[in-house]
Amino acid sequence: MDFAALALSPPLLQVLQELEFQTVTPIQAQSIPVLLQGRDLIGQAQTGSGKTAAFALPILQKVRLQQRRLQALVLCPTRELCSQVAGDLRRLGRRLPGLQVLVLAGGQPIGPQLNALEKGAHIAVGTPGRVLDLLEREALETRHLATVVLDEADRMLDMGFREDMERILGATPSSRQTVLFSATFPPTIEEMSRAFQKEPARVTVEEAGAAPDIQQLSYACAPSEKTALLLRILRQHQPASAIVFCNFKATVTELTQALVQAGVSADGLQGDLEQSERDRVMAKFRNHSTRILVATDVAGRGIDVEALDAVINFDLPWQPEPYVHRIGRTGRAGRRGLAISLVTPQDRRKVEGIEQATGVKLEPGSVETLPPADSKGGVSLGSPWETLVISAGRKDKMRPGDILGALTGEAGGLNASDVGKIEIGDRWSYVAVSKRVVRVALQALREGRIKGRKHRIDHVR
Repeated sequence: MDFAALALSPPLLQVLQELEFQTVTPIQAQSIPVLLQGRDLIGQAQTGSGKTAAFALPILQKVRLQQRRLQALVLCPTRELCSQVAGDLRRLGRRLPGLQVLVLAGGQPIGPQLNALEKGAHIAVGTPGRVLDLLEREALETRHLATVVLDEADRMLDMGFREDMERILGATPSSRQTVLFSATFPPTIEEMSRAFQKEPARVTVEEAGAAPDIQQLSYACAPSEKTALLLRILRQHQPASAIVFCNFKATVTELTQALVQAGVSADGLQGDLEQSERDRVMAKFRNHSTRILVATDVAGRGIDVEALDAVINFDLPWQPEPYVHRIGRTGRAGRRGLAISLVTPQDRRKVEGIEQATGVKLEPGSVETLPPADSKGGVSLGSPWETLVISAGRKDKMRPGDILGALTGEAGGLNASDVGKIEIGDRWSYVAVSKRVVRVALQALREGRIKGRKHRIDHVR
């Protein structure tokens, strides 16, 4: 099925064509017609299934642009996912004049969010804690809400947001459309559905089994050997881009320091980071200036990075479901993925649970064939790229072509091959530059102009 077969408005179909969305995914084909009818829906879908567009397109179809008041609310478990969902809504709604989409997430000052709500917006995407805070301040007007979406509801419940979610839903009109997406269906999800939904349509797209195109290896070790073993695995497999998952924030910090000291291009992501620092870490990882991202499940929720070579479980999760979420980030777009787990004697029960839930046996890896942890042979585990940040973004009318032109034109003189991924934010832009010419690029941008204007340029460390 293509999108033209769905009852979507011409502006939305035009954007889908511009973005080269050609084939409707199963979750979209089953969800969009139901949601356009105004019915409640409970859907099971994994990361990467296209579920954001499945609820975003019906919301955008029904939004009344002339009424600048809150008509749809999307709740997400993390700031990262809020930013991602809001970005998708803005991108899909870019042909809707005057559309206002707000992010209402913790870890950011509340003042600008209060000001933005006072000016009015059509759609809000937020974390339960911040949304509840705004409701208690009577800053969030819910009277006109037509749709409420709980995205990754199981993860919000795992993170202890059940009471917040119930209080938020209780503060919205009973006539609302309630949409609930979850990768798994524990009893708590069923209870919430019964309490807050009216005869919901049930859509299940895929079972929570591991993708068949992912090689799943396990390496046995003692707890004290894990860091040295991880270094040996990285030197063996040489991933250009990989996420290493840990169960604790302290482990993320310690392991990141150990990897950096060993000459690995690595950075850490955990829940205590300020949003600006989180943006910096993620920008460097997306543009391959950082090869290895060390993260907890909570901090890593909502990360969607293209062409991830490997996922490594430094710590195995306590339940099979997070394991499936973790490894589902590799092996996309027809490429074979690699998932590696470090298994201590205490992890035997976890491995049994994972193998039972996924129906796949973890393949034992041979420690003896791995290079030494301090091996200097082979390819470096550093990155050939570095990142520059420019103090202008989408709201300043900055485009990737402007930055590329400044770097490769007469003033910059770089080859196009020396410029990597360019990412444009609201008020900032990140650009990856070849490490060997980064000083030249920094000097050229600081001394020159982009679109005729001077901007602050910094080296992102």
